[in-house]
Amino acid sequence: VQLVESGGGLVQAGGSLRLSCAASGRTDGSFAMGWFRQAPGKEREFVSAIRWRGGSTHYADSAKGRFTISRDSAKKTVYLQMNNLGPEDTAIYYCVADNAMILSSIGTRSAYKYWGQGTLVTVSS
Repeated sequence: VQLVESGGGLVQAGGSLRLSCAASGRTDGSFAMGWFRQAPGKEREFVSAIRWRGGSTHYADSAKGRFTISRDSAKKTVYLQMNNLGPEDTAIYYCVADNAMILSSIGTRSAYKYWGQGTLVTVSS
């Protein structure tokens, strides 16, 4: 599976951005896609994920109420709509995927086999 991200950029605090990630390859089985992010000087952290079968969504506490993850199965694409962004959201956002995801591991970095190259999101105050 290969992942290609798009949609990062510079936005003012309070603004919105939508990230996209297109997958190639098989998306059957227990396939899931999601996003992690890494801010300067910090550990890479889970943001959100969605399971292909059933479409259940999962969010980090920092993303709840502001971010929405969705998928287009036909296009094998996942989207992350980010609203009310703040400077604390500045980070490189990585698209992730795995085709053998179990629910209990969906927020775990090591559970994802496939990673995109990352897209930079910068929020100015």
